[in-house]
Amino acid sequence: MNHNDLPQAEPSAVDAPSANRKPMFAALAGVVVVVAAGTFAYEHFIGSRYVGTDNAYTSAEVADITPAITALVKAVNVTDTQTVRKGDVLVVLDDTNMRLALAQAEAEVSRAERRVQAYLATNEGFSAQIAARGAEFEQAQAQLASAQSDLERAQLDLSRRQALAKSGSVSGEELSNAQAAFTAAKARRAAAAAVAQQAQANRLATVGAQRANAVLINGTTVDTNPEVLLARAKRDQARVDLQRTVLRAAVDGVVAKRSVQVGQQVSAGTELMAVVPSQQMHVDANFKEGQLARVRIGQPVELKADLYGGSVVYHGVVQGLAGGTGSAFAAIPAQNATGNWIKVVQRVPVRIALDPKELAANPLQLGLSMNASIDTRDEEFAQKHAQATRTAREPS
Repeated sequence: MNHNDLPQAEPSAVDAPSANRKPMFAALAGVVVVVAAGTFAYEHFIGSRYVGTDNAYTSAEVADITPAITALVKAVNVTDTQTVRKGDVLVVLDDTNMRLALAQAEAEVSRAERRVQAYLATNEGFSAQIAARGAEFEQAQAQLASAQSDLERAQLDLSRRQALAKSGSVSGEELSNAQAAFTAAKARRAAAAAVAQQAQANRLATVGAQRANAVLINGTTVDTNPEVLLARAKRDQARVDLQRTVLRAAVDGVVAKRSVQVGQQVSAGTELMAVVPSQQMHVDANFKEGQLARVRIGQPVELKADLYGGSVVYHGVVQGLAGGTGSAFAAIPAQNATGNWIKVVQRVPVRIALDPKELAANPLQLGLSMNASIDTRDEEFAQKHAQATRTAREPS
């Protein structure tokens, strides 16, 4: 019997699926390898150059509106959420006291100018008085000299008559007359000396008064005299106080935190409201300390706001890194020197400037949540940007 004539056994149904699985496993393994290789390549060449965080929030340099004077509120022209432009009048204070103060200051300026003009005129008058007192003193000196001459002559006559009286050549009446003439000449000489002293004292007093007056005007004119300058400074201060009764917006933005009402008495430094510059927003992104090794000023950043979701992408630039971690500047800093110490990864605020055009197209509000991703690859661009910034800040 020939074996070829025997019936052949057909393949079982169990072996067929096993044969089909081998190509499938091979294909799956290939896909896994490709995915792993692609993931590795992406992370190594692309993903590793990005650092990102969702701990980021919009911020701005908010302009607080505070009065510089104490006064009553006369009018409030804005409400919360209202958009204002730089220079718009926000609050008007009552200016009655400031107008009165300005009027008084202007009157004091006029009085000071007239007072200094009087100093100048008085100085000229003192010069004339000194000349007159000098002439009086010279006249008194001449009269004293004449009295002294008369006294000497009377003394000589008296001496002669006293000598002749011993021989009987001169009568007693003549001697008495000579004695009386000598006494009168002596009195006239004393009076002339007193007049000369008085004239000298008057002259010296006038010179002293002129010097005292000259101290007030030496080296100055009416416009440069200290009294006039002080009065004008007070007038200028009164004008400034009057201008400060009108509070204007310092920047373009949106009014927030309004807490002032008409009729309210406000003091200098009281916060009345704030203006948020919505077109000058930036983002404060708090990155972990381990993410900042390659972060540099000037590197490009992509940001997304929770407000718009992923449909809107903002493009910014790293503007600066904070000088310390958030915990270092906290109101109550962490006491890491205690015995129960647990290491906590710190975060450093990174300031990111936004594109003004994108911000105008899709406005943001203060404090919104953001997602930030920094491209750390372009370090050369960052270095050039930092160098340009330093050059711009250097004094010319």
